[in-house]
Amino acid sequence: MQKYTDRSLPEKHPLQWDDVRYFLELARVGSLSGAARRLGVEHSTVARRVEALEQALGIRLFDRLPKGWSLTPEGETLATHAARLDDEAQAFSRVALGVSSLQGTVRISAPPAMAGHFLVPRLAGAHAQWSSLELEVIGESRDVNLARGEADLAVRMSRPTAPGLAARCIGDMGYGLYAAHGYADRAEAEWTFLGYDDSLVQVPQQQWLNKVAGERRFILRSNDLSALLNAARAGLGIAALPHFLAAEDSALTLISEPACPIARPIWLVMHPDVKRSPRVRLVADLLIEIVSQAQGMLSGKCAETTGSR
Repeated sequence: MQKYTDRSLPEKHPLQWDDVRYFLELARVGSLSGAARRLGVEHSTVARRVEALEQALGIRLFDRLPKGWSLTPEGETLATHAARLDDEAQAFSRVALGVSSLQGTVRISAPPAMAGHFLVPRLAGAHAQWSSLELEVIGESRDVNLARGEADLAVRMSRPTAPGLAARCIGDMGYGLYAAHGYADRAEAEWTFLGYDDSLVQVPQQQWLNKVAGERRFILRSNDLSALLNAARAGLGIAALPHFLAAEDSALTLISEPACPIARPIWLVMHPDVKRSPRVRLVADLLIEIVSQAQGMLSGKCAETTGSR
């Protein structure tokens, strides 16, 4: 890869403002591969766009080092200004949503199991209410950056801590002990358990399950709720599962004792600037309606009358 020196820079080319976005992401992450993942492109594209920006500015922005790309002093100065430009660009985009029509795309971020097993089927059933829109439903556990436009709406199981966001509790989610039919007939001392791995050991339902299991074995751990669901369906052990995911599964039965006391609030989160968007407001109202109508199943009141041990 060509290394620039202060005395020998390529001929300048017109500045492309989109190149600034690649520069800023690389400055934040420090590696081509990391920036490429964040931007959804190949690492060669990131290198090419940053080099094009260097050529346009006539400034060496990064030192190419074996362990990553390090900002030069000039690059550090410009990264600060680039971050301000990015904030302004995101603010412009959010304000533009406020004058948009009931057409276009609305992006929803939600935990993977909730996105795939709960939201999508119900959004499909209510398609007539959003038929003029296109929805992107992104299943992810991380907290998306709403200020940077990574999503328009986020459904989360914990109240956001980032400043400046609008959050509303729209319901709550309950959990129970579920296992394959017949599993709970064996002696309780022989029960084995299925739980989250260390990356999610702090979540309330896992902490409760640890107490229930006591000295008994966790035979499988995963960070994927669908994996725990399928392990329980296969008869591998007992899992603490959300009622919406397990109560209507014909392969599973609810173990009524001990009853899980965990009820986690469901938060609908957005940036205040997008609240003025008609299409975002429509989808937000629809999500509120969907959760409200399913609250009995989400909380487990429906599960208590069916499939209990």
